[in-house]
Amino acid sequence: MRLLLLNSGPVATLASGDINSPLTGTDMSDTESLVLNGENGIYIDGEIVSKIAHTEELAQEFGTEDNSTLRVIDCKSKAIIPGFVDSHTHLLWGGDRANEMQLRHNGLSYSDIANAGGGIQKTVQFTRNISNDSLSKLGEKRIKRALDFGTTTMECKSGYGLSLDSELKLLEVNQILSESTPMGIHSTWLGAHDVPRGVAMDDYVDELIHIQLPAVVDQGYANYADVFCEPGWFSLEHTELIVSAASKLDLPSRLHVDEFADGGGLQLASELGAISGDHVGHSSESARQSASDSGVMQTFLPGTPYILGHDLETPLTQCIENKWAFSLATDFNPNCRTLSMPFVGSLATHRLGLSPMEALVAVTRNPATTLLNSTEGEVTGSIREGGPADLLILDSPYIDSWCQMPGDNPIYKTVKSGAIVN
Repeated sequence: MRLLLLNSGPVATLASGDINSPLTGTDMSDTESLVLNGENGIYIDGEIVSKIAHTEELAQEFGTEDNSTLRVIDCKSKAIIPGFVDSHTHLLWGGDRANEMQLRHNGLSYSDIANAGGGIQKTVQFTRNISNDSLSKLGEKRIKRALDFGTTTMECKSGYGLSLDSELKLLEVNQILSESTPMGIHSTWLGAHDVPRGVAMDDYVDELIHIQLPAVVDQGYANYADVFCEPGWFSLEHTELIVSAASKLDLPSRLHVDEFADGGGLQLASELGAISGDHVGHSSESARQSASDSGVMQTFLPGTPYILGHDLETPLTQCIENKWAFSLATDFNPNCRTLSMPFVGSLATHRLGLSPMEALVAVTRNPATTLLNSTEGEVTGSIREGGPADLLILDSPYIDSWCQMPGDNPIYKTVKSGAIVN
């Protein structure tokens, strides 16, 4: 089926320069190179953007009426942007930890709650006992919500199994969802999310390296490996062992680092050549520079400190000033239960000093460069001729509206791989 969008408002193509590279500094807000103004149209043939031109030209070439092979949408001057790329989610888990809000109000920290039997371990108990079919249904429901909010590509971690069979189950369900839903899914093995109860850290690290990791690679569903590198969880030394073992098996890494304190995680990510260092709220300035020099994407997750009641401490404007590449993501998990990238954009613009255009780049093009597929034509995060037809029609004539409706949905239509999916 072909799709023709006519009479659009401005189109944020975000397609300047090398689309395989992130935008940094003032390039993130250069609307002259990032936005098409005027009455534009987009012609989509199958899953690919075939032509971008003035509405009148496309109307003359393809017509203005639906037929058996063409659907025509009059955008009525609504703005168009790329589909969101959510590069850090924990999509699959069971159970409910809503009671932890009151525990935090009572003064318990994240570590206190974990030590008292809550946190990750509580979710692991529920998740281990859920069938593949039940997990798939949970995933389908969450993916539908993400699509409604404009996300067209997601990174989805395991990590709530903490055993060989359970971790493989989570990755298998990720794969099922990638084939049965419109969402573009990139799977990450996060066996090193925590240590199972009753198991010594060194013994579990040995299991991760010698049992889980080879089985995960043999299964073939994971695109990345991850480690929760944080004081009180996996040390720098253990993280290096796991990442090095994964690298030897051609599995690149994306790391949880410096969420609660500057534990040296982002610096280690830079030294190990990780794809991204995520959370990074407390990383040092020197580590941020090292990440930039090494090509490590800093991925900020402002929804998490917001939900936990912490200071956001997210130096986004500093990244702009220093031309450090960065992305934004939801960190959807049992504590941070949002799949709304527009909400993340609201935090970035209303509280953290970014302009709407800078924030848009951080949830589309920049994270897309960390989730590259095998061929250039499949790179998401921008709108360009020959590129994938993942785009959003906003319910406004202004591009900036994408992040200005906290608690509401600014998306009029979500187009994934050339099909309208909401």
